[in-house]
Amino acid sequence: MKAMLLAAGRGERLRPLTDQHPKPLLPVRGKPLIIWHLEALARAGVADVIINLSWLGAQIRSRLGSGAEWGLRIEYSEEGAEPLETGGGIFRALPLLGPAPFLLVNGDVFTGYDFGRLMPEPGTQAHLVLVPNPPHHPRGDFGLEHGMVSLGGAPTYTYAGIGLFTPRLFEGCRDGKFPLLPLLHRAIGAGQLRGELYTGPWVDVGSPGRLAALNGSEAQE
Repeated sequence: MKAMLLAAGRGERLRPLTDQHPKPLLPVRGKPLIIWHLEALARAGVADVIINLSWLGAQIRSRLGSGAEWGLRIEYSEEGAEPLETGGGIFRALPLLGPAPFLLVNGDVFTGYDFGRLMPEPGTQAHLVLVPNPPHHPRGDFGLEHGMVSLGGAPTYTYAGIGLFTPRLFEGCRDGKFPLLPLLHRAIGAGQLRGELYTGPWVDVGSPGRLAALNGSEAQE
């Protein structure tokens, strides 16, 4: 199974830290954030990783290279000067990902989730990992009912930026900039979006305060 790491974003909420360095290369506990993901994917038995690039992407390519350092094969999906958003970025990378289901991980989360747990499920377009709502996102994103992701009901949970996706989710899409959320809503409506709740270590590294907290420093959101 292949995996895709989303690494193209500008990281506006982390400025000025991201003015000179792409968000996935910011240091967390002694090494760049994205390397935590590469090590975890290698432990899970993933061999092929696709990384999308836009903002300061050359720095990511230079630091990670071919992926041989981690026993991986890394390919890069170039998006140009302006990121294509999550949906457009994944769609652009589909020729590299191939026809089989693939792991998807946001490059700006820090987690102890075992990627090896995600396995293809017949009859579904995607499987999302959800987490309890963090303080900065108290309303959550989705409900979870008997293993199926829903738009209504309570309680709600936050999408962890981790999932297993099939190319079928992107049927009818065209190359360009577009969000992922409408495609997830469409899959929910078709009863083809499964999910699970993960309660282990997880942080959305989306602010200087949360980054500082991960690194053992006092800071505010």
